[in-house]
Amino acid sequence: MSDQTKTNNQSVSEGIKETAGAAFHVVHSALETTENVAMSAVDATSNAVSNLTGNANNTRGKRHND
Repeated sequence: MSDQTKTNNQSVSEGIKETAGAAFHVVHSALETTENVAMSAVDATSNAVSNLTGNANNTRGKRHND
């Protein structure tokens, strides 16, 4: 195998590694974004339930977690 062929193969290998790394980061970022959106929805739902049940069950007008 010539030196030129080895250099070309190394360049191709590095390109594949860089592309795979970039793809991994994109997927990882998308998963983090999805998790953040889901947790925001859970927090909003939890707060709404707490407000509804806290206001209905607490005669002093304070929420249970205050």
